[in-house]
Amino acid sequence: MRKVSLFIAVSLDGYIADVDGKVDWLEGQESTGAESESYDNFIKDIDTVIMGWNTYNQIITELSPDEWVYSGLNTYVITHKEMESGDEVLFTDKNPVELIKKLKSETGKGIWICGGASIAQALIRENLIDRYHITVIPTLLGKGIRLFDYGKNEIKLRLVETHSCNGMVDLIYIRR
Repeated sequence: MRKVSLFIAVSLDGYIADVDGKVDWLEGQESTGAESESYDNFIKDIDTVIMGWNTYNQIITELSPDEWVYSGLNTYVITHKEMESGDEVLFTDKNPVELIKKLKSETGKGIWICGGASIAQALIRENLIDRYHITVIPTLLGKGIRLFDYGKNEIKLRLVETHSCNGMVDLIYIRR
């Protein structure tokens, strides 16, 4: 069965975006500092990306407007907007829990939960995340969009790896 990974960055105080949904604070302690290899290592085992409309829109309008950054991967954008799907980007209004259950039963490589918070939170509540790859950014936002909300059950995790680069810390957990 395919594995589902949440690979996401958070501020030290637990936010994935500021109050306006912006992520321009996602950098290490030195703006010209070294880049972590963790993304390159992670993406090798992924063939499917799941994201919400806000994440998708931010990618195509702000972060990478000239090039689709997930070329070669199947991308599902969960939205209620009527959008025309393409070869690599599929728009769906399917419930994220049902979509993940369906995708897990199919053959393929890993499934990456890229964003946003409501999708991640729904999958966490149903304990559908197999691997948590959380990059902690050396920034305190004070308020914004939280990664974790109040869950219904405790989920025990095992720390399997840590990495540090330019003040950013990768914490990699699997379910116990």
